[in-house]
Amino acid sequence: MTKDGYNIVVDTRIPSDVLAGRTVVEDVLGKLDACDWIADGLFGVRLALEEAVVNAIRHGNGSDVRKFVSVRCTLSSDELSIEVSDEGSGFDPAEVPDCTEDENLEVPSGRGLMLMRSFMSTVEYNARGNRVVMTKLRVSETT
Repeated sequence: MTKDGYNIVVDTRIPSDVLAGRTVVEDVLGKLDACDWIADGLFGVRLALEEAVVNAIRHGNGSDVRKFVSVRCTLSSDELSIEVSDEGSGFDPAEVPDCTEDENLEVPSGRGLMLMRSFMSTVEYNARGNRVVMTKLRVSETT
């Protein structure tokens, strides 16, 4: 248990390789499942985490296996926090086109960010734009 009542579920660095990214996603999901995370919540967490990791690998680090992606997940009794960072120069999420607007429906960017925002409770970026912190509130089976 860390300070603030959070347990560290995963804290790792992976090379900018999609297979390594899949492995860390499966590791996180396996640990959440072991903590009795509701299956409905796992679906959205999987999509958001996959998008964040793949974006860091492909866009942030340009798929350069000499660069690393850091993934840190912490879990409290009512919240999951996921931090994904890369070694890239960053980006401004406000400049990514809204993929739901008619003029952007065929633009091949922004869908991952939309999925992350749709499935997570919060999505925040650092000022440089090379780290995202997402949270997901735990939903009980009765709500």
